[in-house]
Amino acid sequence: MSLLDSTRSILVLIDLQGKLVHMVHRPALVLESARRLMRLADLFSVPVVLTEQYPKGIGPTEESLRKTFDGLSTPTFFLEKTAFGCCGDVGFEGLLQQARPVLRPQQRQIVVAGIEAHVCVMQTVLELLVSSHEVHLCWDAVSGRGEEYRKHALERMAAAGATITNHESVAFEWARDKNHPQFKALSALMKEGQPQG
Repeated sequence: MSLLDSTRSILVLIDLQGKLVHMVHRPALVLESARRLMRLADLFSVPVVLTEQYPKGIGPTEESLRKTFDGLSTPTFFLEKTAFGCCGDVGFEGLLQQARPVLRPQQRQIVVAGIEAHVCVMQTVLELLVSSHEVHLCWDAVSGRGEEYRKHALERMAAAGATITNHESVAFEWARDKNHPQFKALSALMKEGQPQG
């Protein structure tokens, strides 16, 4: 598995919705890490895909996350779905193609955040791996209702070939060098303090 390249990456945020997002293990950490990932994607011009699972029943994306998403200048894409895994929705692959039109699936690096680890996130990740995508899974922005569900889901996804990472590693891999034009903005974001929760 290679280091992340901002020109090959797509950030996918899965179902960080309604009351459910506040019921997962360490919700404050997950929400802040997901917000930071979006802000980092904006700095490095990485497209962002936001999904919602049956919002009529579960509710919309958590308000502060949606506000961040709506304020991004990098290309953004939204998918409302009923399939648990994003790849089970006929529109998902089309969004990935729009996000990185010149790349084949095996050239794309998908950075994943979201809930729940053992259901929608895991089904998405396993299907992305089967279709030859490189998947980088941010443990600090992935959770579920219960630490055991989260822990064993992360283990299963890693065993299947996903790279377990975190938002800071993603940031520094996208930058790669302190002389990158966005490094000062990245550094300022990191100085805001570690996400808690």
